[in-house]
Amino acid sequence: MAAITIRQLPEEAKQRLRMRAAAHGRSMEAEARGILLAALESTGKADLNWVEQLVAVGYEVGGVDLPVPEDEPATAADLRS
Repeated sequence: MAAITIRQLPEEAKQRLRMRAAAHGRSMEAEARGILLAALESTGKADLNWVEQLVAVGYEVGGVDLPVPEDEPATAADLRS
């Protein structure tokens, strides 16, 4: 397995990680590893915006054919009071 070093982690984040690890009964390293793995598994398309995600889903299901109604001329506004 590979090892990484996280530099410049704010002290508050380190303290929160320490508290979270203690609450789960494991080391800070194990907690950080769990958080990282869960984040990577749950957000396969995290860098896409919602429109790109919607388009991707459309491609996955084979696309969607929507009816395009014909344009109708606008009615004139009645500006008489």
